[in-house]
Amino acid sequence: MAKLRVGVIGCSGIGTTHASGLIGLDNVELAAGCDFVQDTLDAFKAQYQDKWDGISLYTNHKEMLAQEDLDVVTVATSDHRHADLVVDASNAGVKGIFCEKPMATTVEDAKRMLDASEKNGTYLSIDHTRRWQPLWRHTKDEVVDGGQIGDVRYVIGTLSGGRAMLFRNGTHCVDAICYYADSDPVWVSAELEEGYEDYTEYKGDGGHDPATEPSAHGYIHFANGVRGYYAGGPKNTPSGFRAEIVGTDGYVLINDQVATIHKGDSVEKIEAPSWGVTGIPAGVQETIKLVAEGGTPVSPASAGYNVVQIIIGFLTSQQQDNGKVKLPL
Repeated sequence: MAKLRVGVIGCSGIGTTHASGLIGLDNVELAAGCDFVQDTLDAFKAQYQDKWDGISLYTNHKEMLAQEDLDVVTVATSDHRHADLVVDASNAGVKGIFCEKPMATTVEDAKRMLDASEKNGTYLSIDHTRRWQPLWRHTKDEVVDGGQIGDVRYVIGTLSGGRAMLFRNGTHCVDAICYYADSDPVWVSAELEEGYEDYTEYKGDGGHDPATEPSAHGYIHFANGVRGYYAGGPKNTPSGFRAEIVGTDGYVLINDQVATIHKGDSVEKIEAPSWGVTGIPAGVQETIKLVAEGGTPVSPASAGYNVVQIIIGFLTSQQQDNGKVKLPL
């Protein structure tokens, strides 16, 4: 059977992490890399040429798509540059795409990506990384979905510290709330960080400077009656990422190191399984498996689209005197 041909767009730090997920897979070939910067491309090829000696390099993604007959593409470019790359790859016949978060920085771009993937039958996964972390996944699948805290009533996601930026890391926290709420958002309201009262659209620089994006506090009402509370920042608080999932019979506290179930006076530590590959490389491997075998993404485009709706809904609420904004926009 022919090997699946993979291309990486955006070949610096995160792009190399994407490519690392291909190592050890017998059914793939890293065929191409694409980046604006030639030195970045050369370093990317040098890092992986011992494993794949025929990596082609491009500075134009359309040329790569036209010439390489790719089965899978991963996208690791700046936050606001995902849409055209994903749409073009899907329209070119790529079967699976693993795209960095946030899915997009406007609702219109996210919708274009979602529509293209649905029209072309492309598997599109968004890198909300905790969905490929065993502690977060086990807590969702076995504890929450397993009914150990009863019916979920509300979820609090907390993101603090200097990186509590709405698009950059806030997308992870919003997604965690949605993941455990397990429903589509119906309406939101929010307040942005002081000094960002007139922040109406993404003005970020790909996440480098925290001042380019606000932190926020928001409320999310889900279709199934679950309520979500997003506590983001302010940025002068100690760094942290955690969630509280409250059900009718108990609650779960979880961060990236530990998770516990609380029922009455009892506290039980959640023991996660051990995975050989976690995080971003696991997400890339899932995309390969989806193309090879079929299945359902654990972080589908529809979920990424909901996150973009919520984030833009927060910005919209700020402009409407922090009022109720119905979704979808």
